[in-house]
Amino acid sequence: MGVFTRTDEYTSPIPPDRLFKALVLDAHILIPELMPEAVKSIDNLKGSQLKSVINRVDDVDEENFVYAYTLVEGEPLVAEKLEYITYKARFEAASDGGSKNRLVSNYYTKGDVVLKEEEIKAGRERALGMYRVVEAYLLQNPDAYA
Repeated sequence: MGVFTRTDEYTSPIPPDRLFKALVLDAHILIPELMPEAVKSIDNLKGSQLKSVINRVDDVDEENFVYAYTLVEGEPLVAEKLEYITYKARFEAASDGGSKNRLVSNYYTKGDVVLKEEEIKAGRERALGMYRVVEAYLLQNPDAYA
């Protein structure tokens, strides 16, 4: 088994506490409302279950705005290349009042499989798209999750 690690960093004008509340703590309510064409529901079963993905929640640190989870079943694993994927998101305050957000993804491959950047690009883009939808909602609704 090999491990491919990818680190992405994003900045946002939204403070980390608001992003964390919206993207992590209240995702099961907010995401299906904002993206009904993409997400029918999110059920918290000590993990988040989407239509074609099951994530296991590994850590929710509300004090430090850290969220860790593992993709254990679903579309990204179907290609028989991956055992599972772990993610760790950290939301930190930025000097401008917004936030610096970091997502570390570890892709655990089956056997000697080597992942190519383009193979994980679509998943990253979907995740960033959801992030941006929530960010836009929070910008348009400054009292939400305040």
